[in-house]
Amino acid sequence: MNNINQLDLNLLKALNALLEERSVTKAAKRLALTQPAVSSMLNRLRHRFEDPLFIRAAHGIIPTERALALAEPVKRILCEIDALVQKPDFVPAELNMSLRIAATDNGFNHILPAFSHRLRQIAPNIRLATFSIQGRPIEAMLEKGELDLIICSDLALPPNVRYRKLYNEHYVCLMRTHHPIADKPLDLTSFCAQQHILVSYSGGRFDGATDKALAAMGHRRNVAISLNNFLLLPELLRQSDYIAVAPHHLLQHQQGIIAKQPPLPIQGYSKCLAWHERTHHSPVYRWLRQQIIDQFTENQG
Repeated sequence: MNNINQLDLNLLKALNALLEERSVTKAAKRLALTQPAVSSMLNRLRHRFEDPLFIRAAHGIIPTERALALAEPVKRILCEIDALVQKPDFVPAELNMSLRIAATDNGFNHILPAFSHRLRQIAPNIRLATFSIQGRPIEAMLEKGELDLIICSDLALPPNVRYRKLYNEHYVCLMRTHHPIADKPLDLTSFCAQQHILVSYSGGRFDGATDKALAAMGHRRNVAISLNNFLLLPELLRQSDYIAVAPHHLLQHQQGIIAKQPPLPIQGYSKCLAWHERTHHSPVYRWLRQQIIDQFTENQG
């Protein structure tokens, strides 16, 4: 395409919806158009960009390399136009959009139930899509507009992102309420003698921050189980004599589990909310970020 006058804003909106929904039917529903109308717009886009843009698949459509290359600039253009025409005092209840967030399972457990309830009350037409932060090109997805926000530790922040610290996290030693050492002082010898569960998001690792701290002191522990997420950890602890070093807030709302101070210093981290420059000045995304920040503040309180 060499004539920008051939491309109107509605075609860009259609292209963005197709890229995000990966379905003509879902894109049509999102745009409040008929499926034939969106198919016609797709044909016009193919003609304008001289590329198929999307290939039919068993479940929807798959973007071509050309379409993927257009995703980030199209998203940025639409965000900039939205910021340009957005009323200073927009009405949250009238927002109709998707919000894409990536985090760990632990991060989602901490925020998603309360945040989703919050949105249902004040912005019921916002759709939430969640993504695991593990094994994904997070920075590229932010740049392309495939993600809007990420919640992660300061140690895992991608470069070239805006971010806001949500809270500081520290580690505790978790075990079941009636564990044999539950009522005893937890010294280093007793700690190392227990069988431990470790959570390694990369999967299969049997060492982590705790083991580095122990090695610096000339000690080691027995890691019997390595999990790739925190979902199973509470139940495993409740039904066994394993112990685990885990973030303190994991203990929230968990019955039958107690926390003890680890007998050695373990470096904590800060949980952060991060986003791309393309949405930094958008009034809508700024408002959404503040909702998450406020929710975390309430949770911490």
